[in-house]
Parts: sequence; C-alpha cells; structure tokens
Amino acid sequence: MRALYAGGVRKGASVRAGGSIRSRTSVAGSAAEEGTSRAAEPSLLEAQRISKRFGGLSALADVSLSVNAGEIVGLVGPNGAGKTTLFNCMLGVVRPDSGLVYLQGRRIDSMPVWKRSRLGIARTFQRLEVFTGMTPREHFIVAMRVSRRQGGLFKDLMGRGLPTAPEQAAAQEMLDLVGLVEVADVTVEALSLGHARLVELGRALMLDPLVLMLDEPSSGLDGREREMVGAILKRSGAERNVGVLLVEHDLQMVSDVASRLVVLDSGRVIAEGGVAEVLALPAVRKAYLGTP
Repeated sequence: MRALYAGGVRKGASVRAGGSIRSRTSVAGSAAEEGTSRAAEPSLLEAQRISKRFGGLSALADVSLSVNAGEIVGLVGPNGAGKTTLFNCMLGVVRPDSGLVYLQGRRIDSMPVWKRSRLGIARTFQRLEVFTGMTPREHFIVAMRVSRRQGGLFKDLMGRGLPTAPEQAAAQEMLDLVGLVEVADVTVEALSLGHARLVELGRALMLDPLVLMLDEPSSGLDGREREMVGAILKRSGAERNVGVLLVEHDLQMVSDVASRLVVLDSGRVIAEGGVAEVLALPAVRKAYLGTP
C-alpha cells in the first residue's frame, strides 16, 4: 500500500473519462485547514533549509530548492549525496531536524505523509513498488479510484471491484501514454523491470498530482523506454501543468528533459541553475564525475 499511500491526490480534483483535469483546488486558498499561507505567487513545491542527521552523519545541511508548475527540475549528485533523504523529508517519510516545506505557499512540513499526498504530491521510489497479482490496467483503475476517493479500495485490491466504462477509458488512455497497451492485462510480476517502472509512472499520473517526485525512474529502462519517460514528463508539464522533481543518474536524460538542475554533494547544494551551465562547472564535474 505504500505506493498509493505515498502518492495520493489533492482535494477538489475531478476527472472525466480519460483522466483529464476539470478543476484544481489551490492548497494555499484553503484557509480553514491546517497550515499557514505565504505571499502570492509562491513556488509550487519548496523546501527551505532542510537539515537531517543520522547519528554522527550529516545527510542534509541547509538544503533549499523549489519547483514551479509545469517545470522539470533535476536533482543530481553522486551516490550518498542525500537526494533520496531530501525526497523523504519533503514527503514526510522522514522528519528533518530543521527546515520547512511548502506546497503552493502553504506549510506542510508538520503534516503526515497521507495528508501531503492528498494535497497533490505523487512519488515513485528507487525500489520498485507495484502490486503483485495485478495488471497494469488494474493498477491504473485502482489509482483512479484513489484519486477520486471512492470507497472499496481493498475490494479493488482483492479483484472484486468491476471497472466502469469511464474507468476503462481512462486506464486505456494511460496505457497508450506510457506504451503498455500490449501488456495491459499481464500481471506485473511477469513484466520486465522497464515495463514495471512504466506501470509506476502511469499509476502516479493517474493520481492526478500537482507535483511528481521521481526517484531514478529510468532505472532498468532501455534507450527507447528512457525516451518515452522523458516525453511523458514533458507532456505532463505542458498539458497538465505538473511540476516534476527528478532524481536521476542518467545525465543525458536529465539534460533532455530538465530546465534547471540542483546538484547535491555530501548533503549540501553545490550548484543550481540552467542545465548546461551547471554541468560545465568544475565543482560539479569533480563531485559528480570524479574529475575536475
């Protein structure tokens, strides 16, 4: 259940057959709910001065970054730089020692994972998180029902919830988008790792998120599948105005899709800016590639 629990949907979104958005509720505009608002025109998702220690190890030290609507931000750095820890702190899986997290200008760092997820943050994990015994089509239908907050989720997981025609249409649209039509009704344990990664991505998009947080989505993918993921992310930003925070070791993929990079090394931000400019910096090349 963690995959859906950590990738829920915000309140106030409605979905037509095909999964497109008809309305979006601004998180900052909900004054009656928990949290505080900031100035107008905030970033979609923002982390401010996040720090986290595990015993004597400083995993993050005053890390700040932001993601705007429709923007793809690459979060890169060597292994052990703190990228996944930052993801966990922003989503609430790990509580930081200090720092703030905002979604559409509203503080969410005191909220539990499920509440942040329902407000519009969807995530994929480094380790594959899929439901065994279920097909890609079934993954997408269950995710759509979660996004609409319909009852009977556990009945769905037990295979007893019959899909409606609109749900079938929405699932088919997502199967087309992520290139899984030919394996739509094959259980995920029989799929390749690359196909299973695409199931994760499609399921996250079926949740209709404001923000996608993707942790190495190209892991296990071949060249064609990587290009497909990149195209899907670009389309999600352009058509759905989704903000994407992308952790990825494939620098070519990051260069192709991201408009901005944030580079971590030993838990600190060492560079931020346009992709070409950042990758050309000697400090970044030394940290990431091991050579100046």
